Amino acid sequence: MDEGRYGLVLVTAGTEAEARAIAQALVSERLAACVNLFPVQSTYRWQGEVQQDAEWQLFIKTDLQRFAELEARICALHSYEVPEIIALPIQAGSALYMAWLAEQTTM
Repeated sequence: MDEGRYGLVLVTAGTEAEARAIAQALVSERLAACVNLFPVQSTYRWQGEVQQDAEWQLFIKTDLQRFAELEARICALHSYEVPEIIALPIQAGSALYMAWLAEQTTM
């Protein structure tokens, strides 16, 4: 495995429908091998005010060499003015899983 080539990208969405639409597009377009969705409660500062909202967290498994393309697609689909898009490299993983991830994100 190319250490750090593959990663987990974190994105939050305001609704389950939006999260599902983003996940579907990314997997369909091979920008992601898999996306997990979880309901979360978020506390953050926005425009000078502390906000608390229910959101959906996306865990996107992807090839980080395609991060710019992935980021652009998320921004095109996302309703937030400033969506969370954070990439974390995978330092180690099951050889079989990592091979599958590589296969799923290859055009």
